Amino acid sequence: MTDLSLTVERVIDAERERVFNAWLDPKLLARFMVPAPGMSVPHATSEAREGGRFEITMQAGDDEIPHSGEYREISPHDRIVFTWESPFSAENSTVTLTFEPEGDKTRVVLTHVRFPDAESRDNHESGWGAILAALDETLR
Repeated sequence: MTDLSLTVERVIDAERERVFNAWLDPKLLARFMVPAPGMSVPHATSEAREGGRFEITMQAGDDEIPHSGEYREISPHDRIVFTWESPFSAENSTVTLTFEPEGDKTRVVLTHVRFPDAESRDNHESGWGAILAALDETLR
């Protein structure tokens, strides 16, 4: 396990409150938490409060990949911090999202820390980039 980290960012074509709320809404999570083409999210739940948990099941073909975590910080509409638990994550892996208004759009900066190795980090970097692109499409 290493302290490798990644940061991806994207300007989303939606107001900050909508973008922030999308990360806490299980119906919207199911639409944009797709890290690669051909994947889907058949199951998503969110207990949107500090100390609450979320669960997201990503599906690739016949494989279901469970993801879950605990909300460590929810600061409307500026910041969300959560743990990231999956078959491919390191212990104490966390994701921090910040939301910065840019006119009527929003810059989302996603920082994910702690990965088992560089390959895992690189795969997550690609996945989070795809997720932010899907978020932008979902909120248009």
